[in-house]
Formats: sequence, C-alpha cells, structure tokens
Amino acid sequence: MPSFATHPSDAELAEKRRLLNGIQERRDQAGKLVAGVAAACDVDRFKAPASDKPNAKRWDSHISPESQLRGPCILKQAASYMSDPGIVSLGGGLPSSECFPFYEWSFKVPTAQHFFKDHDESETPTVQTVTIGKHDVKAGLSEYDLSIAMNYGQASGSPQIMRFITEHTELLYNPPYADWKIAPTVGSTGALEQTIRLLFDRSRGDSVLAEEYSFSTALETFLPQGIKPFGVKMDDEGLLPEAMDEMLSSWDETARGNRKPHVLYTIPSGQNPTGATQSLQRRRAIYSVCQKHDIFIIEDEPYYFIQMPPYLPNETHGVQASEDVESFLAGLVPSYLSIDIDGRVLRMDSFSKVLVPGSRLGWVTASAQIIERFLRHAEVANQGPNGMSQIMLWKLLDQTWGHEGYLKWLIALKNAYTQKRNTLLDACEKFLPKSVVSWTPPTSGMFLWLKCDPLQHPEYPAPPIEDIEGEIFDQAIKTGVRCARGTWFRAEPDTPADGMFFRATYASATAEAMGTAIQRFGEAIRRSYQIE
Repeated sequence: MPSFATHPSDAELAEKRRLLNGIQERRDQAGKLVAGVAAACDVDRFKAPASDKPNAKRWDSHISPESQLRGPCILKQAASYMSDPGIVSLGGGLPSSECFPFYEWSFKVPTAQHFFKDHDESETPTVQTVTIGKHDVKAGLSEYDLSIAMNYGQASGSPQIMRFITEHTELLYNPPYADWKIAPTVGSTGALEQTIRLLFDRSRGDSVLAEEYSFSTALETFLPQGIKPFGVKMDDEGLLPEAMDEMLSSWDETARGNRKPHVLYTIPSGQNPTGATQSLQRRRAIYSVCQKHDIFIIEDEPYYFIQMPPYLPNETHGVQASEDVESFLAGLVPSYLSIDIDGRVLRMDSFSKVLVPGSRLGWVTASAQIIERFLRHAEVANQGPNGMSQIMLWKLLDQTWGHEGYLKWLIALKNAYTQKRNTLLDACEKFLPKSVVSWTPPTSGMFLWLKCDPLQHPEYPAPPIEDIEGEIFDQAIKTGVRCARGTWFRAEPDTPADGMFFRATYASATAEAMGTAIQRFGEAIRRSYQIE
C-alpha cells in the first residue's frame, strides 16, 4: 500500500510560516486594493518578486491553429480605461447598479476554529454572519461590493478574489519559473474544454495520453473534439512512466491512426476512478518522460487537498490529532507545478470538491504564454466565472477566514474524509468476499477501486469480462446499491478489457448507509460468483 506521509523538518516548517507571513507583508506594502466595475486584473502585482527564476519555455508548436488565431476582445480591452477615476464612460454597455434588485446579502458560515461536528457529535460548529452590501466600497466599508460583483467583469476575474487565489497558488505550489500566471475558470470541466481547444487540432490527427482508466467526463470532452485518448498502464501509484515511455518511443502513426501525442492528461492525487496517488518520485519520473518526448501536461487536481494518512485495518479510528497549517503544507505531495522547470504544466484547480461545487469557480495555472491564449478564448466564450460566486468566496476566504483559516478548513476537510474512507474500508473488510475482490486503500481523494477477479468466476471465459461486470452491476441495483462500472472509465473502450473493476465513493453517504451499501454489494458479488 503506497504511503506518502512525511515528517517535515523544523526548517521546512519555518519556511512555510515565513511564506504565510510574507503574504500579509506584501499586502501591507501594496496598500489598499482599488478595483471597480470590470477592472482589469494582472496577477503579477500579487506575486512575490522572482528575479532569480528563469522564464518558461515557449509552446508555439503545441498551440492549436484555432488558438493562434484568437485576438484580444476589443470591448474588454477598452474597459481598462475605466481605471482612470476621472473618466466619464459613454462607451461601455455596463448597466447601472441602481437597477440591480439586490441591496444586501447575509449568510452564515463556520468560524475558522470548529468547522465540523466532533466525531461523537458532542460539539457543533460555531458560525458567524457575514454581510455584503451594494455600495460598501462607496461607504468606505470594503474594497468589493455587490455593485461591482453583479455587473460585467473581465475574463481575468475580479482583482479581489484573484489576489487571494494568486497568493494561495504561490504559497502551495511556488512554480520554479518566473512568468507563471493564473486565470479563473467556471470549474475544471469547462477549463478542460478550453484547454483542449487551445492545445489540440483534429485536422492534425492529434491524440492525448491519459491513465488507462480516467475520468469519464474528461474522456467525453476529448472525443467530440476529434481527439482520441490513448491509455497508459497503471499500478497502485497510478500512471507507469516506463509504460508511457515505451508507448511514445515505439509510436507508429500508421498503426495507431493518430500522430504521436504531445499532451498528457493526468489526475495525480486520488485519481478518478482508481483512487491512486502518484508519489513525488513517480511524478518526477513521469515529468522526465514528458521532457524526453516534449509532452505538455494537463494536471487535473480536484482532490489534491484530501491527502490522508494510511488506513490501518482492525483498529479503532478515533478523531484525528490536531495538525498545524505548517505541517499540513509541508506534508502535501508536491504538485507537478512545483517541479515544472520548463513551464510545460497547466494545473487545474477548483473549489468544487473542497468548498461548494455550485460555485462553478476554479482556476488554471500555467506559463504567461498559455494563460494569455486561455484568456483570449474565455473573453469570447464564458467571459469568466459569475461575479456572485466570486464575491461570496472572496467574502468567505479573504475577508472572513484568511489564508490560515482556509488552510485550517482544508485540514478539517481532510480529517472528515479520512473518517469516511475508514468507515467504507471497515465495511469492505467485513462484508466483501476477499477470495474474489481486492482493493488498495486510497491515500487521497474520494474513491475506492474494487478489483474483481474474473478468473474465479464460474462462467468465465464464456461471457466476456464486460458481460460479467454488467451482470454484477444489475444484480447490485436489484439488491439496492449502485457502484460505478469500471468500463465506464476506460480510455480505450474499443480494446478488450483485461480486468474487472467497480468504483465506490465514500464522499456523501452516511456511515450507516455505507455499511448497508457494501453489505448489499457483497451479496451481489457472492450471488454472481455462486459463493455461499
């Protein structure tokens, strides 16, 4: 079972504290942030000085002809003149905030101390009420208000929330090149669609590498664009760099029907659907293969902060010991972005799995060249996330919790999901027939990958693996439980399956419901395998 738990040194902990303190120091030096309606946002103003870092490589050969043709949106560019307080604008189609039917929002949020109920539910979370008014900026009460957030904005996002996200990105990942930038997204699925349009062209016969089992929605996003996914073999740590290198080194365009891939799409932490997490050593090895074959990396990391301690079967799982933010930061497996000396990584982050999916707010981080192309597309497509989500999350993250409070939230979230994972795994230990079902306890994410041995099935090989899997799925539905079929996630579904899998999640079901579900799933497997 892979375990990536680390014991950070005193020097590492001190460095994390220094970085945290440096955020507020830079804010104090910069002074009050002034940014009104449709204000342009350049995230470089929020970054720490990086004079000792090189710039990223250029990626002209990887960018699609469609993306190369995109010019700036004239009307969006013209909004930059609004930064002059003496300008009276008759040139923009911005509605008057006086006509907006919202005057004030108030909502209750947990304080940055007790986010969840204790395991024994003896202590409930403490909450506070926060309020956003329409004209808080004019009244001198805030640097962001509803009159700004509810109007049109820029594809580059509001400077207020983008300042927080830029600081968070630098604190967590600190890319080793100077000209990195970020752009807001309407969630990672939308970000992936834009990235595909930026990097791929069906007329070139482009294809993409992915794990042999990958996020089905991502695969369904590639295919309509005419981009064929090719699956790379995996083990318990995810994608195998040796298999990827061998595939690329022996690539035959005629036999494959596509030109050699120039992009890798990967979910390194708590991979969906397998739950696998790549160690730092594995990430470095994959990055080295990408350098060898000049592969650009799309790093999709919705589960990055749900990195959990190893599961220990047959033990009582109590409340997690308290953890300070420095230890949490130092203990995370580094992102591809953190080892990206070339600028060959586009990392996709999202608040969906760690705050609320309905916000439809995330961001991508990449080199300035890639982000500039990404924004040119956003300007004429979604025009960036909606202002209501931006101001709500800004009020929560920047004004209420702050960076340290948000990190404490992530620690509490990780602990909550650790308890959920342990509950599901305890049920598997109790109810699943280990003679035919095996699994590797996940150390990140929300998913458990159950492997059923088709060789033990009494009817194999007469029915193919897909049919046996379907029969177990149908039997489970009749029994009253649904797990996702492994074939739904195959990168190359037109090739013969060489294994039988089911994906279970511990994300939302209660402890009692998880026990019932696994018991029912075990019954469906026993019935199919004719196990007494």
